[in-house]
Amino acid sequence: MYSGSFNPLHKGHEAIIRFLTQEAGFDLVYLVVTPQNPFKVSHSLPAGQARYDAAVQAVNRHPDLKVAVQDIELKMTPPQYTIRTLDALKEREPEHDFTLVIGADNLAAFQGWRYHDRILREYGVVVFPRKGYHRGRDKARLLKEDPSYKIELLKAPLVTISSTEIREGLASGKDMSHWLM
Repeated sequence: MYSGSFNPLHKGHEAIIRFLTQEAGFDLVYLVVTPQNPFKVSHSLPAGQARYDAAVQAVNRHPDLKVAVQDIELKMTPPQYTIRTLDALKEREPEHDFTLVIGADNLAAFQGWRYHDRILREYGVVVFPRKGYHRGRDKARLLKEDPSYKIELLKAPLVTISSTEIREGLASGKDMSHWLM
């Protein structure tokens, strides 16, 4: 499960999806559009349904991607904590194993997540590198809490574009279409 606001979905997200399915052994990536990140301010975020629709359109332009855009969190009552989403997916599809896909920035703050211990024990995380974050140190810190945690650091290329940079570029009148998925 790869969740986020995807505001907007961009080439970096596409690269992560491709890496997961072509290099990391994932059969399919569930792209979960979240209506609201509990750690972020909501006033500037477009409606979840609009971002979901945009994600579906972007993914449809890449029929070779092994990805399924999910609106499961849009249908859940707030707050949409990751553990609730993972549990709902597992209940809906008990025959599948789910793993959470995160960036190193999220791993650094993972102990602040609701039921982070359950996520790490029952589902596990795969972690992409992010500039300025030390995944190995953060993994070691979490494993001191519980050595049974499932944390995999992916040897993936660094994604150098962010949705924030794209939004800022668009706001300043720059053509950012080459970054969009």
